[in-house]
Amino acid sequence: MSDLLWPGDARSGDLCTDASVLAALLRVESAWLTAIAATRPGAEDLSGLAGPDDLPALAVAAEDGGNPVIPLLALLRDRLGDDPRAQHLHRGLTSQDVLDTALVLCLRDAAARLREDLGEQIGALAGLAGRHRHTEMAGRTLTQHATPITFGLKAAGWLQGVLDARDVLDAAADLPAQLGGAAGNLAAVVAAFGSTDPVKRLAAELALPLRAPWHTGRAPLTRFGDALVTCTDAWGRIAADVLTLARPEIGELSLARSGGSSAMPGKRNPALAVLVRRAALAGPPLAATLHTAAATMVDERADGAWHVEWATLRTLARRTVAAGSQTAELLAGLRVDEGRMAATLAAARPGIDAEQRKYTAPGGPYRGATDEIIDAALERAGEK
Repeated sequence: MSDLLWPGDARSGDLCTDASVLAALLRVESAWLTAIAATRPGAEDLSGLAGPDDLPALAVAAEDGGNPVIPLLALLRDRLGDDPRAQHLHRGLTSQDVLDTALVLCLRDAAARLREDLGEQIGALAGLAGRHRHTEMAGRTLTQHATPITFGLKAAGWLQGVLDARDVLDAAADLPAQLGGAAGNLAAVVAAFGSTDPVKRLAAELALPLRAPWHTGRAPLTRFGDALVTCTDAWGRIAADVLTLARPEIGELSLARSGGSSAMPGKRNPALAVLVRRAALAGPPLAATLHTAAATMVDERADGAWHVEWATLRTLARRTVAAGSQTAELLAGLRVDEGRMAATLAAARPGIDAEQRKYTAPGGPYRGATDEIIDAALERAGEK
């Protein structure tokens, strides 16, 4: 998958692409055949019956029924022919069960990628906080000089934000399977198989937790969307600071890899930070769409509110994964100009020391609980 108008999208690889969604749909239908037949795992594999070449036709045919599961089932039954699996395919399920559970599988893969990048970010930020705990710089509030701080303190603040994002993602990423049948009461499953045991076997086959049907109770997805935005919030804060401190007139930070300009050959733009900030700006409206959909769910299965989630989740997940990779690279290559920080701080004196003069004799360090704050962030980073 490529997206010319979202530079960096390729970093997300095949996560949540049409091909990966199709593979997940086939995996769910295969797992259901295994669950209702109680056969060994993988014995009912359907993955070879449809592939990327079928995507254009499936995409067109999906319009008739409003979702891609319906034409996929028709394709599978046609290709199964007299195979006994054809009569058992999808028995007791509804389209939403299969599509929701397939999306959960795709989002689980995205969460795994995010955890990797968050781990790299945490390591890089812990290193910056430790190395620069005594690197003095001008603190800034409301765009103006405030009091002296250290760059280690700033990095520790970034680190706490990333740690918060990690914890929120961990809490939201345990997405459950979604199985409710036509109207959310599993009536067909119980009628056909005598109990809900196949549902439990399907969840086990896919290594997913199981909860009551959530056709119109979308908290699992809104929580996950919020977790993605918590990540981009944390990264956006870092990017905004980097973009400010990398301005030529400040020059306290720079990136190892900078982008060029089509008009000015000598210009070096902090492109990674720009793209991370872009993702932070774009994420919240997408999460808001998920909440709007959740708030307008109706009846036992919704008309339109369910349908708007799919592309929204794909876009939000892919953009967050790309931004996570970009942030990890940005932090790994962040260059700190200690001399420039010292010069800026010196030029800000004596005004920047006004608070210190109010409370203590000027001249000595004025760092308050800086070491404690940095140590707390480093301790938290080392917990996992």
